[in-house]
Parts: sequence; C-alpha cells; structure tokens
Amino acid sequence: MVRDLVSLIQQSEADDSIRVLVFKSADPDYFISHVDVTRIKEYRQEAAKLTGEPSIALLFRHLSASRLVTIAQIEGRVRAAGSEFVLACDLRFAARESAIFSQPEPALGVLPGGGASQHLARLMGRARALEVMLSAEDYDADLAERYSWINRALPAATLDDFVKSLAHRISGFPAAGQLAVKDRINAITLASAEDFRRDSDLFGEGVRAPEAQSQIQAAMKRGFQTRDGEMALARLLGDLADGGSNT
Repeated sequence: MVRDLVSLIQQSEADDSIRVLVFKSADPDYFISHVDVTRIKEYRQEAAKLTGEPSIALLFRHLSASRLVTIAQIEGRVRAAGSEFVLACDLRFAARESAIFSQPEPALGVLPGGGASQHLARLMGRARALEVMLSAEDYDADLAERYSWINRALPAATLDDFVKSLAHRISGFPAAGQLAVKDRINAITLASAEDFRRDSDLFGEGVRAPEAQSQIQAAMKRGFQTRDGEMALARLLGDLADGGSNT
C-alpha cells in the first residue's frame, strides 16, 4: 500500500491535469486499520523513495504540502497510521453510521509516529488530543466531527455524492488559487518537517523497546492484526490495560 501511495503521488504531481484526489475504501468495515507492525521497516523504505528519508511521517507531510487537494471519504475503521493518513489529507468526510477513529499506539507503549500528535493538538486542542491518544479508545464519526478530527459526519447514503460534488467544484476553480490557499494555510497550521521527523524517530525507538514488544505480543495473542480482533480493537486493548492497571 505504501509503495502504491508513493507511486500515485508521484504520478499525480507530475500530471498538471490532476488537481484533486479522493481516497476511499472498497472494504465497508475498514478504511485503513493501521500499519502491519511486523513490516514497519519495509514501509519506511518505500516512503524514502518519495521523501529521501525512511519515514511514514514525512511521506504523509509531503502529501499535506503537495499542490494536490486531497479528500478522505471515510467509511469503516481508521486507526493509528490510517488516522494519520487521513489527517494528512486536506479534507475529511465520514459516514455517520460506520466510521470509527482511533490513535491506539500509546496502548502499546509508543507515541504515534506518523504525525498524529502534530495534527490532533492543532485541530482539537491540548486536552482533547491527550484524551484521544492516552485513552486509545474508538471514536465514532459524530464525536470525531465534534472534536474536529474530521470536517463533517454525513449519512452514508449521501456521502459519496457530497464528496464527488465537492471534488468537482474545487477542481473547476483556478489552480493558482488552490496553491496559494494551501501554501498560506500550511504556513499557519502544518508542523515543520523536523517535528514530524522527531515523532517518527520516537516511534521507531519506542516500538523496539522491550515493554512495547511485550505489549505487541500480548495483543497478538488476543487477535491484534486479525480481521475479527480488529473489529473490536478498543476492547482488546482495554483487556491489556486491565491486566496491568496501576490506578
């Protein structure tokens, strides 16, 4: 997936006729769950083909800084790096009935490494960003909208037409205006490459730590990275917390 995303970005940026990209999933239960924790090194190597550095965070930041206008049309679960991917997109719209959001990395003992702390703190404010990340809970589309994780939650029946109409409307306006708006908004709100790089490095260090590896293995035994286990990931992670609570 990372390899294909890099290729898509490269091809789209090279084609001036492409102005807007809409990302959506063919799987009704999952938009993007999260990275496969057994293949992080491979993902980073693929990201380096675009950014020159082995970092998913910098790949996502590249997307945010791109001249392309990107829209995430979200149905199903979007967690961890999946959430960080949609946060890197310019606009986010979600199906009220099915979209679920989470940043579960702290439940495994690590900082989100793809830019979540940078985006969520700016979008939600300090307290809500801390709540989202420290709880590792699932958030439905209505609460995600209230917390500014997404632009809007919409009924699934109207989501596709809404996003399609918006994408066509934006793409019909002058490219120069789009570029100027993105440049100025990014200058105000998009964290520096160094901030993203630091989060990426901390994630890489953290995921190799013994405590994180122990948590990952315990989660695997409970169904982490299986389709059924991921359907109720917040409960699975809660079981880990119940086994080692210090409150």
